[in-house]
Amino acid sequence: MVTATFRFYEELNDFLAPERRRREFTVPCARAATTKHMIEALGVPHTEVELILLNGASVGFGTLLREGDRVAVYPKFEAFDIKPLLRVREQPLRDIRFVADTHLGSLARLLRMMGFDTLYDNAFADDEIERLAAAQGRIVLTRDRDLLKRGSITHGCYVRALRPQQQLREVFERLQLARSARPFTLCPGCNAALHAVAKAQVEHLLPPLVRELYDSFSTCQVCGRVFWEGAHWQRMRALVDAEC
Repeated sequence: MVTATFRFYEELNDFLAPERRRREFTVPCARAATTKHMIEALGVPHTEVELILLNGASVGFGTLLREGDRVAVYPKFEAFDIKPLLRVREQPLRDIRFVADTHLGSLARLLRMMGFDTLYDNAFADDEIERLAAAQGRIVLTRDRDLLKRGSITHGCYVRALRPQQQLREVFERLQLARSARPFTLCPGCNAALHAVAKAQVEHLLPPLVRELYDSFSTCQVCGRVFWEGAHWQRMRALVDAEC
């Protein structure tokens, strides 16, 4: 058994017991414990961590802890340049794609409206979410911290907000998504690509007032839904403009 001193920074403190937040604390560790093992044992999912300093030097998740080590753990950075340091993940994901857990259906729809490929099914079990994340390189969105501790999940985001629009704003800010957004290119219902369609091709599907007022339409070739720039579109446009 060895002991090590830990200090967690910023929002990582949300995962700790109250008496350990925003302060140093010393805990016993198993002799062969790694930084990743102890960070998660203390309650912080590894997907929330961006940088670990061990006795002042940046290290990865697999570093063994020794007696008297001092460990500083940081979340994803927004203001600091840490390029010279060792990030705990080998590289960011090239394509930004998500899989959302069963509690985040509304967030999944909003992300699709913003143009982000987001898998969601309220029947998804944790094992299926883990499999999809690993096989397809997806970022896991969840309010279940234990899900983010699964070893094969390398990229994830613990969503703190409760309301869908607040959740969207949180994810946009934490993952810096604004530049990658492509609003109104995916179907919010089934995640397939939307395609422009001539009014004549969908006219028979439109309510009379819509036929009269609108001329531009898009459609999803998977679920068959037709979209136009009505009141709902205007509300979503305002939301997009606020986030992007």
